[in-house]
Amino acid sequence: MPTYWTQTVIPTLRQAPGDAEVPSHQLMLRAGLVRKLGSGSYSYLPLGLRSLNKVIAIIRDEMANAGAAEIFMPTLQPIDLWEQTKRREAYGDNLFVVTDRHGRVQALGPTHEEVVTDLIGACISSYKDLPKTVYQIQTKFRDEFRPRFGVLRSREFLMKDAYSFHTSLEGGAGSGSLDETYDKQYAAYQRIFERCGVPFMIVEAEAGPIGGNASHEFMVPSPTGEDTILTNDAGYSANVEKCETGPRDSDLTGDATGELEAVNTPGCAGIEDVCVFFKKQLKTKLATKNMLKTLVFSGANQRRVVAVVRGDHEVNEAKLRATVGCDIAMGDQDEMRNAGFAIGYVGPHVAIGKDDVDVYVDPDAAQGGFWVTGANETDHHHKHFNWQRDLIDQGVNVTVADIRNAVEGDPAPAERGGGTLQATKGIEVGHVFKLGCKYTEALGVTVSDENNQRVPVIMGCYGIGVNRILAAAIEAKTETRTGHDDNGIIWPAAIAPFTVVITPIAYEGQVKQVVDDLASTLETEHGMDVLVDDRSAEIARPGVKFKDADLIGIPIRITVGEKGLANGEVEIKARDGSNGAKGETITVDQCVAHCVALLQNIA
Repeated sequence: MPTYWTQTVIPTLRQAPGDAEVPSHQLMLRAGLVRKLGSGSYSYLPLGLRSLNKVIAIIRDEMANAGAAEIFMPTLQPIDLWEQTKRREAYGDNLFVVTDRHGRVQALGPTHEEVVTDLIGACISSYKDLPKTVYQIQTKFRDEFRPRFGVLRSREFLMKDAYSFHTSLEGGAGSGSLDETYDKQYAAYQRIFERCGVPFMIVEAEAGPIGGNASHEFMVPSPTGEDTILTNDAGYSANVEKCETGPRDSDLTGDATGELEAVNTPGCAGIEDVCVFFKKQLKTKLATKNMLKTLVFSGANQRRVVAVVRGDHEVNEAKLRATVGCDIAMGDQDEMRNAGFAIGYVGPHVAIGKDDVDVYVDPDAAQGGFWVTGANETDHHHKHFNWQRDLIDQGVNVTVADIRNAVEGDPAPAERGGGTLQATKGIEVGHVFKLGCKYTEALGVTVSDENNQRVPVIMGCYGIGVNRILAAAIEAKTETRTGHDDNGIIWPAAIAPFTVVITPIAYEGQVKQVVDDLASTLETEHGMDVLVDDRSAEIARPGVKFKDADLIGIPIRITVGEKGLANGEVEIKARDGSNGAKGETITVDQCVAHCVALLQNIA
């Protein structure tokens, strides 16, 4: 039977709260989908929960089609599991940690790699038990420093996370390999987002703190997205952490622009601070691109790695790690100071006289011209730094390599089609990883192979931000689809809380009979979800009902009134405007068939 407005909870708002910054946050609050409880914590009201459950149903269907079995794991996770995999330190302050009355330390899981590895490890003993793929849909927790953007960056969130277990990495259909399951999950994700009606891009990505060696993100294009995607005309796409660049020229032999000159820059440990100081105190304009940003990392065998990029660029740790050929980590600041590094004021020439320091510089920074860099002394910088004179001639070996995040305008790699990289914004809604043996080796999960030898199990990981799909659907913006306009949400039909809203001018008499008949036929014969706005004129006049219907974003609105019924007619309007800005007038007899036809054309 249909849902009646007066029997559910839809607290629409004319204005969004002042702290709602992006459209999805504003509209989910205004349309009565969610209500904020605390910082980064939201209750889902009936409309929001209906949409959430539709997304979940699609995910469950496609996970089953991909051969995954559903499980449910605890939120509380023993901290020693995280310590065994060394992820407690990697997650840092984002990991919620609690202590129970017995003094046992637990983590509120932001993800479940450790737990699922421990679980499946207890259930398998032989290669004959594999492959296995399991998944769950569960609330996760992350101690965000600054929750914002509604459900896009919250402290608790709903996630679908799947994990696969194998004894082989490579192999085609029927091999049971990680590659085979990865491809199945990849295809399942494509179907999930297609069925949800959200536009998406697939981009190459870094695995981040989860680990692994192959990784793809599923992104919804949106001008308000926090993630930057770089593409070229040949179809290459990657996020900024993963994106490769084509060759860029470098020249370390250029002439100096002046004698190396020390400048007292008190309290100016940041690039922008130095630029402001030059402008205000020295009356000299200094662009960030004329500064050298120098970071110091700890490398293998107690060596230090000095990475140098232009001041307007960012060091890419993954690229630097690959170039160096070993694990690196940002050094402890106190330790670095004790070792002679003036943190915040380090320059490339800190390597002079140090046999345990290796210098790597990005091509854009490995140029002649005017440079300002740290003077390796607190509260001081150097003007006119020159690579040849001030470093190379002092006996320091400098390696030039791509060690920064790619930016728009960079050359794309020739093997990826060449051309120039273009930037767009996106919202991450899914991520798939090839984890390898990172977790099974750390937790000692092995099986016996065909030769009765114990071998580590190979894993894959596949995550979807379930409630992020709702927000991303609202934020989406492409040439063919937008998720909202000035009037409210424009839902994809598949995940809209209702398919049809019937708006009677006055829910009484003949109007009531026609409304009830239409609602019953649409639901029972065509499987559509129907919301009847049965509010009286004292509660909501027709204009308010129309505004609420547009705000909520239900794909089809049917308006029934006495005047129209006098001619045997009702009005039908598609929320996306596909049947005109004002909709159409249709006879009552044609209404149901027209709704069915109209719905087929709504994304």
